[in-house]
Amino acid sequence: MTSWQSLHDGWSLTATGNPELPEPVASTPVPATVPGCVHTDLLAAGLIPDPYLDEHERTLGWIGRTDWCYQTTFRWDGGEDDDRVDLVCAGLDTVATVTLNDVELGRTANMHRSYSFDVRSALRVGDNVLRVRFDSAYRYAEAERRRLGARPNAYPTPFNFIRKMACNFGWDWGPELVTAGIWQEIGLRTWRTARLAEVRPRVTVAGTDGRVELRVEVDRADAAEAANLAAANAANAANAANAAETVDVVDGGEANAPLTVRATVAGEVVEAVLEPGQRGVDLTVTVADPELWWPRGYGDQPRYPLAVTLHTGDRELDGWQRRIGFRSVRLDTAADEHGSAFTVVVNDLPVFARGVNWIPDDCFPHRVTRQRYARRLRQACDGGVNFLRVWGGGRYESEDFYDLADELGLLVGQDFLFACAAYPEEEPFRTEVRAEAAEQVVRLASHPSLVLWFGNNENIWGWHDWGWQAELADRSWGAGYYFALLPNLLAELDPTRPYWPGSPWSGRPEIHPNDPAHGSMHIWTVWNQLDYAHYRDYLPRFVAEFGWQGPASFATLRRAISDPRGLAEDSLAMAHRQKAGDGRRKLARGLVAHLPAPRDFDDWHYLTQLNQARAISVGVEHLRSYRPVCMGSVVWQLNDCWPVTSWAAVDGDGRRKPLWYALRRAYADRLLTVQPRQGGLALVAVNDGGAPWTGRVDVTRLTLAGEPRAKASVELAVPPYSEHTWPLPADLATPDDRRAELLVANPDGGDDERAFWFFAEDRELAYPPAGYDATVEPSPDGVRVRVTARTILRDLVLAPDRLDPSAEVDEALVTLLPGESTTFTVRSTAALDPAALTTPPVLRCVNDMLRV
Repeated sequence: MTSWQSLHDGWSLTATGNPELPEPVASTPVPATVPGCVHTDLLAAGLIPDPYLDEHERTLGWIGRTDWCYQTTFRWDGGEDDDRVDLVCAGLDTVATVTLNDVELGRTANMHRSYSFDVRSALRVGDNVLRVRFDSAYRYAEAERRRLGARPNAYPTPFNFIRKMACNFGWDWGPELVTAGIWQEIGLRTWRTARLAEVRPRVTVAGTDGRVELRVEVDRADAAEAANLAAANAANAANAANAAETVDVVDGGEANAPLTVRATVAGEVVEAVLEPGQRGVDLTVTVADPELWWPRGYGDQPRYPLAVTLHTGDRELDGWQRRIGFRSVRLDTAADEHGSAFTVVVNDLPVFARGVNWIPDDCFPHRVTRQRYARRLRQACDGGVNFLRVWGGGRYESEDFYDLADELGLLVGQDFLFACAAYPEEEPFRTEVRAEAAEQVVRLASHPSLVLWFGNNENIWGWHDWGWQAELADRSWGAGYYFALLPNLLAELDPTRPYWPGSPWSGRPEIHPNDPAHGSMHIWTVWNQLDYAHYRDYLPRFVAEFGWQGPASFATLRRAISDPRGLAEDSLAMAHRQKAGDGRRKLARGLVAHLPAPRDFDDWHYLTQLNQARAISVGVEHLRSYRPVCMGSVVWQLNDCWPVTSWAAVDGDGRRKPLWYALRRAYADRLLTVQPRQGGLALVAVNDGGAPWTGRVDVTRLTLAGEPRAKASVELAVPPYSEHTWPLPADLATPDDRRAELLVANPDGGDDERAFWFFAEDRELAYPPAGYDATVEPSPDGVRVRVTARTILRDLVLAPDRLDPSAEVDEALVTLLPGESTTFTVRSTAALDPAALTTPPVLRCVNDMLRV
């Protein structure tokens, strides 16, 4: 039976190859954690400050320009004479030379794939010394750029010349922290006779049957195969970009015997025999009437254990297990009167993608535990999300991520890892790209949550619009990957999932890649140049990116900035946490159009977070109101990797910003929204639930003091997964005094959110000064704060993290009319001051700006 010996203990780290190293790093071996990376090892040893705090990032660039050597000593008991022993490296970041007892095993240059080395001849009984030397990723990428010729990219760093997490080199939301290290598991795999080299399931639904088509590849320890692979190993040892798995020469015997592959799922068992010398076999398991796996909100997520075992005679040699879900998926791109569709269809039901973009949750991905993934994906679900796009400047997400997405019913679109740059197609990159893509496609094939592959992020758009063609001349830029290598690979390895060459991409070269009427598009003109009301100018088929910035939560900023004077909108500390080009000015421009001018940092923090929430609400509600023409709203972005001002709904410390609460409303199964239509206003009811939405909605025009001026009722009868629009009569849609009136649409009964429409911007409205009564009472997990409005209170926010960094609140952005009440439930173990909880800056609303 195949066995595993983990090699995660006893590692040390030594710096080399940089004469400007600070002491004591230059002369002191450092205890190392594996999986891990250099930055976190140095941090744990007290040799560097936390790069996420203050401006320490700026002082740590030398780490990425230094070579590092990891070393450990492990014992090996010798095993049996005919054992095969492989050193398996699941993830090396990135430019590595691996030696065992001073014998070079191979070299690597790709963070996004695994490597395996035959070590049987290099192992010794007793102590063995394993070293992994990492050369500077900067130096490697800069050398490749010189060799192949520069290619345009969005940033000055050469991230497109190395197969490594691009955002390590800095992004418009992330720090420049170029890592190195053994970032995934490493260990010895011992086996004999044969082992499962690859199991590739294709899970489909045919009528009422579930089908699992399996391609199983095996490695055999037979002499002929050993000779062939030994020759391949010798060739690859001389190639710094590749490292191949090899086999020792052993005698024939059992290694040449027939093998049996057995597959089991849902009580069905199928076997196939591999004759001597045969390395692959196909099996099909049919399951009658399986329960289907559905996206969240559309049904349940049943999964079935799938087990594949390899046998010789009555002896089991190896095993492989996954949990699969039976579902069909296709991408509807049919032409229609609006252009061409872009609709994800699961089990023959079109799904509106209520989505968010996902970036690496930490610059140091080994720190993202299953528990942390679970919390973040639960935050997505609780925010009404059903679709995650894994962005192409990060990583192919982990087994934990995908297993949790399967469990929660989250659909996932995974980018291949190319972002915002022209990528060389010359060797060694073409070979490495094919190897990484093949490995990742096979690794993720069992997950029902994965429904779509994107070829890249914004590179086709960049080639078309960003001046790349003149700069590139005749140099390659990645087209061969997106339009040939990747689709051909998927057709071979996993034809069950749709592939789209890029995001954005219109579907045809003669149509602009970011054409709203075709395919997937990104909307960045609004944030970069316009007011957020201009989201309503677009009628797209599927928006894979759009966003608006806001700062991190107050407690997150206070932890990250040690000097209280840094908590100022114009401080150097805050500027360090604004990575977007001209971001500070864009935030200010967005405020001026809508809200009163902030008087201090507390005002600025509240107003910019509020404006972010409102901007995205406008965009999402507009897009959902045009279902089924538009079938996807994927907000940039769910999460952050560090404390920063960004587009995220959940900040770098995991705290929910007001945007998250706005998304929860805008992505609710049932959405009421008032929208501009044909010179007037309309009420739109969007039903993304599985039952009809019936009932009455009362629409009232009233003054800010709560006095009715006009009223009408609408009877709802909205079928599942559809929308309906009612133009509002002129007496409702036309105010007597736009500065003093609003519309309210109230559904009768149930928990559906009401909708508001204000006829003027906040900076123009004749708000009264905020008047309210507030009480605080204890609850089992903290306190309840009840607020009763004496005046209108617009977008009331309670920020308990200002008093206790661990405190959380259940609601935000609550608008109350005079006489109405709401209760905030605060979870906290601290003794919170009732007076502070019920006054600014902890309790805020827009018309609080009018206080004397």
